Amino acid sequence: MPPSQSKRKKNSKRPKSPDKTGPKSARRQFGKPRNTIAKSSSKRVGKLFEDLVAVQARLRAPGGCPWDREQTHSTLRTYLIEEAYEVLDAIEKGNSQELAEELGDLLLQVLFHADMARETGAFDITDVITAIHDKMIRRHPHVFGDVKADTAGEVLKNWAELKAKEKQAASTEVASSQKTIPSAFDGVPRTLPALLEAYQMTRRAAHVGFDWENIGGVFDKLEEETAELQAALAASDHRTAEEEVGDILFSVVNLARFLKLDPEVTLKHSNLKFKERFQEMEREASRSGLSLAELSKEELEVLWVGAKAKALGKGSTGSKP
Repeated sequence: MPPSQSKRKKNSKRPKSPDKTGPKSARRQFGKPRNTIAKSSSKRVGKLFEDLVAVQARLRAPGGCPWDREQTHSTLRTYLIEEAYEVLDAIEKGNSQELAEELGDLLLQVLFHADMARETGAFDITDVITAIHDKMIRRHPHVFGDVKADTAGEVLKNWAELKAKEKQAASTEVASSQKTIPSAFDGVPRTLPALLEAYQMTRRAAHVGFDWENIGGVFDKLEEETAELQAALAASDHRTAEEEVGDILFSVVNLARFLKLDPEVTLKHSNLKFKERFQEMEREASRSGLSLAELSKEELEVLWVGAKAKALGKGSTGSKP
C-alpha cells in the first residue's frame, strides 16, 4: 500500500491534542506506552522480525501489492526522509506511542530497500544486520575490548579514529596509482541539508581535536564574519556578501554544536515559535476585519509585541527572531 494511504489511515487513529496545550518539548519525559506495546515486547523479537520481513517480501512478490512492486530505491528516497522527520516530530511531542509507530515506519523503509536488493542478488537484510552488528562491536573497543574511554568525548574521538582507519583500509588506488587519502568527512553525504551537513562536518572536525578551546573563540569568529559581511555590503560586493552570510551561518552551527545543541532542533523550535506568534498576529488582525498586508510596519510591530506577550504569558520563552 502506498505510504500516503498508510499515513491517512495512521493519522486517523491518533488522538489530537487540544490546541491550547501546544506541542510537548523534546526535553519532556515520555509518557508510559499503551498496553499493546508492553504486551508485544514480551514476544520473541526474532520471530516478530522474521514475520515483518516475510510481510514485506509478500508485498513485493508476484500477486502482491501493485504499488510496492513498482517501487525502486530512487522512488523511495522521499519516503525515507519523510519517515525520519516524522520520528523527530514524535520525539519533539514526547509521545511514546507515536514514536513507537514512527520508528516502525522507518524500520519498514530499511526492510523495503533490503528486500529490493535481495531480489537483484546485491544483498539482503541479513547482510544489513551483520554489517551493523560487526561495526558496533568494532567501534566500541572500550566495551568489547581493552581500550580505555571514560568520557563521551574520548568515545567520539576513538570512533572517529577507527572510522578513518577503516576507510583507509578500504580505499582503492586512483588513476594516478596513489591511494585516496582517508578523511574525517568520509561518509558525510553532499545530499544532506546544508544545516545538517555543516553540523556533521564540525562535529567530525572536533572529534579529531580541531576545535576552539572555549566558547569565546566561537563568538570572536562570529564577530569576524559579521565584520567581513558589513565590509562586503559597503563595497556592494554581492558575491562576497553571499559567501560571508554562509560563513556566518556556518559559525552559528559551530556555536550550537559547541554548546552541545543540535542546530536543526534549535532552529525547529524557533520556527515553531515564530509560526505560532505570526499566526496570532493574523488572528488578531482578522478580528478587526483586516489582513496583515493591509497594516503598516508600526501596526505590525504592535501586533507582534502583543503576540509575543501573549505567548510569554502562556509560558513560552525566547525573543523576537
